[in-house]
Amino acid sequence: MEVDKQQNGSVQKSGYLLPLCALAVLYFLMGFTTVLNDTLVPFFKQGFNLTYSQSSLVQFYFYLTYGLISIPAGKLVGAIGYKKGMVVGFCVAALGSFLFYPASQFHHYALFLAALFVIAIGIVTLQVSANPYITALGPESSAASRLTLIQGVGSIGTTLAPVFGAHFILSRLEAAPDQASGVLVKPYFMIASTLLLVGIIVYLLKLPQVTSSISHKDNKGILEIIRQHPNLKFGILGIFCYVGAEVAIGTYLTNYVADVLHITEHKANVYVSYYWGGMLVGRLIGAYILRFFKTQNVLAVIALIAIVLILGSVLSSGNIAVWLMIAVGLCNSIMFASIFSLSVRGLGASTGKASGLLSTAILGGAIITYFQAVLKDNLTWGISFLIPALCYLYIFLYGWKLSQKTAPTT
Repeated sequence: MEVDKQQNGSVQKSGYLLPLCALAVLYFLMGFTTVLNDTLVPFFKQGFNLTYSQSSLVQFYFYLTYGLISIPAGKLVGAIGYKKGMVVGFCVAALGSFLFYPASQFHHYALFLAALFVIAIGIVTLQVSANPYITALGPESSAASRLTLIQGVGSIGTTLAPVFGAHFILSRLEAAPDQASGVLVKPYFMIASTLLLVGIIVYLLKLPQVTSSISHKDNKGILEIIRQHPNLKFGILGIFCYVGAEVAIGTYLTNYVADVLHITEHKANVYVSYYWGGMLVGRLIGAYILRFFKTQNVLAVIALIAIVLILGSVLSSGNIAVWLMIAVGLCNSIMFASIFSLSVRGLGASTGKASGLLSTAILGGAIITYFQAVLKDNLTWGISFLIPALCYLYIFLYGWKLSQKTAPTT
């Protein structure tokens, strides 16, 4: 594994500074744009008088894109390269954000969902480009730590998004409930302009050309790769469960807090920033811890803690219930990077295809979130939150047993 014109034989860390900074900005914008959906769910539920399952279509169609686009996006990135893939992702996400204006003019929920679908295509392309680029940009042994660190910077965006949404979206909806559609135009115009600007900057930057086993020709079929690498096979379901649990909790946390504490959605939405902020803190700590402990062991421990926190939350009330659920964000912090790095370990030339498969598994954000919404419409918060708890149970098993059997230790 090497970086052209940046290293000869040994890894020169100074050559990574510029690309890592660019990737940090990329992850900030991806996190900000994605987590803003957590504000849109209660926004559309109130503004369009929807049920939980109807409002959850925001997340359903957004994350459905991963199942439909990840593999084609992976092929596109393989053809044009990581850098151009990132630029395409920024431009497509910007286009989707601009589409919020015509959607607001027609005041139709389906048009907003279509705009979000376009944004998601851009985000998927960005993620398919960035994840393998980060893992290739340095030693394989520190891939989880490196990806966790960059995602930690991205968590600043996920932490700020709920505060932004509470101020610019939910508060204005409460002030003018009859003008729901128009409330979204200005925030998303700002987002679109920023995405487009950063896309242009990335295009102008001279990022290192990564040449590794990832970019080598691989003639293996997808089914053959999965069969030969059980760590990938079980890791795909691990990513599905993790993203599903993470997104489901973030999506319904506003309404959960509002119901538990008997406050408005505007005030409750601010609590979501603590949930994502926990991931920021956890990723910064996790990037250090993963250098000294086996990745699969850390993954198993924090998955078990997440289960305990969720059960403790639904069995309690008031502020205790709220803060226990928020604390799950700390556990989420290093899960994606850990599962991803364990899944692609040892795949060599098949890593690119594996990245596409793992990105497809982010579809869990659509399925798990919708399933939990259906349960909430018909039952209680306590029953519905058992769904993410079961997801973390699988992740615990993957870290505790499956990955130890199928992947080398660190």
